[in-house]
Amino acid sequence: MHGGCGMIEKAWEWIKDGKEVALATVIATWGSSPQPVGSQMVIDGDGRFEGSVSGGCVEGAVVEEALEVIRKGKHRRLFFGVSRERAWEVGLACGGEMEVFVEKVTWLTVLEELLKLRAACRPACLITDLQTGGKTLVPLDEAPSPDSRAAGLMHLVEGMKSVERNTTAVAGGRELFLHSFQPSPRLVIIGAVHIAQALVRIGRVAGYEVSVVDPREAFADTVRFPDVQVCVEWPDEAIKRMGLHSRTAVVTLTHDPKLDDPALEAALESNVFYIGALGSRKTHAARLERFRQAGLAEEMLERIHGPVGLDIGAVSPEEIALSIMAEITSVRRRGDSRRKVQGAVLPATGDSACSR
Repeated sequence: MHGGCGMIEKAWEWIKDGKEVALATVIATWGSSPQPVGSQMVIDGDGRFEGSVSGGCVEGAVVEEALEVIRKGKHRRLFFGVSRERAWEVGLACGGEMEVFVEKVTWLTVLEELLKLRAACRPACLITDLQTGGKTLVPLDEAPSPDSRAAGLMHLVEGMKSVERNTTAVAGGRELFLHSFQPSPRLVIIGAVHIAQALVRIGRVAGYEVSVVDPREAFADTVRFPDVQVCVEWPDEAIKRMGLHSRTAVVTLTHDPKLDDPALEAALESNVFYIGALGSRKTHAARLERFRQAGLAEEMLERIHGPVGLDIGAVSPEEIALSIMAEITSVRRRGDSRRKVQGAVLPATGDSACSR
């Protein structure tokens, strides 16, 4: 999870506490930069900060510059690289280069609107004029009014409606930074089993909103799954009610066709980016044959990752959960799992239905 995650929320929290706040954003990188474009730090007037723009290489220098920005109110563009003077002190050890935009957060109306969009799981693009520091917020799931400022910028954000892509662009002689804010990825786990307990923890650390679905009340217990959405209902009904989107991963873990199969069919009817099913090769082959007999097309069945997870020799529930999240990450970031599986990945042995 890079430093852009949650930094605007943190900025708002500190501002509401009466702090003056600066936001530092990576707007360009070259070579082996340690953090991607869009990574952010938030800094208050006391020098406290959260997030990262370089993994530790230049954070100290950025904090110093941010304190000046807070005092003077004027944004700055900072460049860090191996050719910079004092590179031994504040340069990038990886040999890459990066540019960071540091600004005082005074655009509170725009910030509040962006936070509302994020709370509603709506995609948006925040456009910054790198010369003036001016902001334009463009919701990506609706067409702006023809006479709005955002309407003239829609051609720049067309490719950002469903992907995390942050970049600079030039429009009307202005250099702009386009920062995409997509809904948090979602992980839906079918089966409140021991592997699910580990997968919940790993999924949350990876930045996913996690839900566990199981109609068996003895399994779907909030004591076993604290601080996560637990849905005590049939998986296919839960999946249809949730309204899955393209940033959702669905994993079935019950080993029970009565629970797994309907959930998988419901997932296949959606545009989720990942579908995985626990079980041996033999179990998965039998599962696919059942689906063929039910009339599901081969191209649909190819979407199911089974046996679920990368083959890392996993044995314990925690290791199996790690292999599953590794495969989900590979599919999300690369578009494929690079599975190279040699063996099976197996364990050693209505809203009212949801609770937190």
